[in-house]
Amino acid sequence: MIPFRYFGLCLLAVLGCAGERQWPQFRGPRGDGTSLAREVPVAWSEATNLAWKVALPGRGRSSPVTDGGRIWLTTALEEGVERTRIGPDDMQTAEHVRLHAVCLEAEDGGIVWNELLFDVPHPDPVHWLNSWATPTPVLEGDRLYCDFGTFGTACLVAATGARLWETRLPLDHQVGPGSSPVLFENLLILVRDGRDAQYVTALDKATGKAVWRTERPPIDVGSPNLKKSFSTPLLVRADGKTQLIAPGAHWVVAYDPRTGNEIWRVNHGRGFSIGTCPSFTRGLTVIGTGCMRADMLAIAVDGRGDVTEDHVRWRTPRQVPVMSSPVAVGAELYWVSDRGVASCVDAGTGENCWQERLGEDHLASPLFAEGRIYFFGQQGAATVVRAGRAFEPLATNRIEGTVIATPAVTDGRILLRTDTHLYAIGTPAGSAP
Repeated sequence: MIPFRYFGLCLLAVLGCAGERQWPQFRGPRGDGTSLAREVPVAWSEATNLAWKVALPGRGRSSPVTDGGRIWLTTALEEGVERTRIGPDDMQTAEHVRLHAVCLEAEDGGIVWNELLFDVPHPDPVHWLNSWATPTPVLEGDRLYCDFGTFGTACLVAATGARLWETRLPLDHQVGPGSSPVLFENLLILVRDGRDAQYVTALDKATGKAVWRTERPPIDVGSPNLKKSFSTPLLVRADGKTQLIAPGAHWVVAYDPRTGNEIWRVNHGRGFSIGTCPSFTRGLTVIGTGCMRADMLAIAVDGRGDVTEDHVRWRTPRQVPVMSSPVAVGAELYWVSDRGVASCVDAGTGENCWQERLGEDHLASPLFAEGRIYFFGQQGAATVVRAGRAFEPLATNRIEGTVIATPAVTDGRILLRTDTHLYAIGTPAGSAP
């Protein structure tokens, strides 16, 4: 008999027998960093197990999305970039950026189309670890939805790049945009947590017109810099209903995605600038609290109203990331701190199972595929470990370049983006497996 704590992991493994070619949004089909793909590579390098590597136009830190046959991503063509300090932040300015969407063939990385979406002279500065093209697009059928935060949002024909609609929701991000959009039924949902405004909104995905907008709970701080956040929301099913879980500064809130009505909220403290996205397992959502000192906390999602006092199940400050997101597999939860310390904890209690230093900074989110956890270092190292309550490393791999974008996974391939190239890691087309 399978121990209950391993049931979720085994279920994912069984479902994975069907394979999974699509990776349509940030953190994959379920928005949680898990993949059901088959024959996912374990070991690779610049010289081995590489299907192809292509130079990308411009620079961006959005993740690639794919339907298995083609790949889409966003990028910024930059002019006059300078690194500079603005207040306490390590920033970059530009004289001009041109924001593009690019489509590539999955077989060989050849560019199918490359379309200019927004032309932005003297754009707002962004953080040195951010970019002007960081939010990941969303793919649905023959539609591609591209968001660049304050710089604009557009819907394209995925096959050709033809523009169907565009809109702009201006926001003072302070350090650049980061939250990626999600789709629900007929809605494209965007989180806008800036210095000047904090709200969640839904656009009609066919027209780009606003359907609803909900203001965030009040944030009691003097400086507007402490009100911003960058987390991508997560859609979950609980008690037969769908919730949109959206962390922000001071609060995490669950909304009805159809209406924007608030379901529950938790005051997580005074955290802000949250890059970590929620995970969900066994009736608990797990979120990070961002700066100044990050905690990870688990919240039961069956509440109504302000449930701060009675629905937080556990909380830990141990080696918690500000940037990357945890991945839940059955009874275990995995994450890696910005400084590269990987952890596995019991998802129900927060009890530590193992903790290991991986050797370099980690800003991309870890992924789960075929019983393995993949951690991607900022300087190109990738550590693969077996999922479980004992630390069991399987491989340490390295490619060239800076890795901040979270990779995508499809049957037989890992799509890994650096600041200059896109890698398809896996068996080349036509090769023996």
